[in-house]
Amino acid sequence: MMGNEQRFCKENTSVILDLPAWAIAALNDLPEYLASAEERMSAVLTFARMNFRHKTGGPFAAGVFERDSGRLVVIGVNRVLPCTCSSAHAEITALSLAQKQLGLYDLGAAGLPAYQLVVNWRPCSMCFGAVLWSGVRSLMIAGAGPEQEAITGFDEGPLHPAWRSELAQRDIGLQENILQQEAVEVFKEFSASGGLVYNARLG
Repeated sequence: MMGNEQRFCKENTSVILDLPAWAIAALNDLPEYLASAEERMSAVLTFARMNFRHKTGGPFAAGVFERDSGRLVVIGVNRVLPCTCSSAHAEITALSLAQKQLGLYDLGAAGLPAYQLVVNWRPCSMCFGAVLWSGVRSLMIAGAGPEQEAITGFDEGPLHPAWRSELAQRDIGLQENILQQEAVEVFKEFSASGGLVYNARLG
């Protein structure tokens, strides 16, 4: 009986998605407002690059901003390996941290500013669902083509061919191809670095 009682404890019945120390410091160095699309995407791309350079995750980052004012809420990075959590993608980290900071699960609730998610490429199949359920009113991406998978080897999973229409049906605005070439360069640098491509079963 004693053995059964000790099988579970708080440490292994909780999941923590956190940011590495460098990312917290970098967030504090950013201005409170990033007015333009290019400024927001540039910040996200910097976090994506620094994440694999610091060996704290894959080459992906996502930021939550107030769409109209550009006020920064948080930028999250991919934390799959450090958190031993296959769902700890940058979008999940950013949305979860934003919801915790704001004290709500619905970023589209009445009375709130319109929130925007900025990502350094089109979300994977899992994160696309998270975008829909998060309540954000806008999605900004650097690109949506096959370049990311072709360069890095990450498996982004199946996505509905009418994914743009699915966003529109839920009144989620879409901005595409913001600093696309800069995003591609981040992926090329990651590939050249020999970073681990942590697909399921390394497939």
